[in-house]
Amino acid sequence: MLIEANPFKVFAGSKGGALAQRICDYLGCSLGRVNVEHFSDGEFAVSFEDSVRGQSVYLVQSTCPSSDNLMELLLMIDAARRASAYKVIAVIPYFGWARQDRKDKPRVSIGAKLVANMIQTAGADRVITLDLHADQIQGFFDIPVDHLYGSSILADYIQSLNLENLIIASPDVGGSKRAANFCKKLERRLKHEVPMVICYKQRLKANQISEMRVLGDVEGKDVVIVDDIADTAGTLCKAAAVMKECGANSVRAVVTHGIMSGNACEKVMNSQLESLIFSDSLPFDTEKCPKVQVITMQRAFSETINAIQTHTSISDRNLR
Repeated sequence: MLIEANPFKVFAGSKGGALAQRICDYLGCSLGRVNVEHFSDGEFAVSFEDSVRGQSVYLVQSTCPSSDNLMELLLMIDAARRASAYKVIAVIPYFGWARQDRKDKPRVSIGAKLVANMIQTAGADRVITLDLHADQIQGFFDIPVDHLYGSSILADYIQSLNLENLIIASPDVGGSKRAANFCKKLERRLKHEVPMVICYKQRLKANQISEMRVLGDVEGKDVVIVDDIADTAGTLCKAAAVMKECGANSVRAVVTHGIMSGNACEKVMNSQLESLIFSDSLPFDTEKCPKVQVITMQRAFSETINAIQTHTSISDRNLR
């Protein structure tokens, strides 16, 4: 796809290389060259090997896991600004620290706000991101934020399954809005009602569930659980087990961001999940977990860049 507008370049950080290359393939441009030099004490420096003067620069980098990825993005933004880039756009497929979006107990930081401040201070003019853990994080920025929804692409996969008794499930109450969005998109495409159920869970502490039950009827249904993050995969595996106990015919999960920390792969392989679908917002080796399939967000990010470059509507491209 050709873009007739102001010149632009796409660069990738350590956590954005594969997706950035797919974006460039879609847009018909070459991926810019960037060098990250590491020192023995753990410090590193970033430099661009292509000129960016007077150009819009798109920097593709997820900011977590590992704080080094956030620091790398900040250095890339600073380097582009100092190299006289016209605009610096941070493309953040997975926005780390997004689960720290409020004070849920005394004397804690709001990490998402802090990260937003750092990205702005470094010199970013705009942010493009995918499925923020909390929509209100957009308000933490004083620069434009294009918040894309994974459902614009992942709903295509669910539709392709051709499940006769499809039902969408949210693994917790907080994800009900996301699940409802999937239902609406699928109903428009399938031309019939797609019901939804919700799992109610209680936690002993972070990443540890004490109780879960299903609010709704899943007996004889083909359940697709939708969520934004699979970290330890404990919630997904527990939800799949509860669904099967309640008579579900099959259980699958579609998740935007696959972190898969600790022994998550082992949990998924031993769970009732038939398959687990991720986007490529984070790199993942599917050989580690044969149940996992990765679907690219190439079109969503490429069309957004296209819209920005040509000053056209992003909403009209059905990416939100």
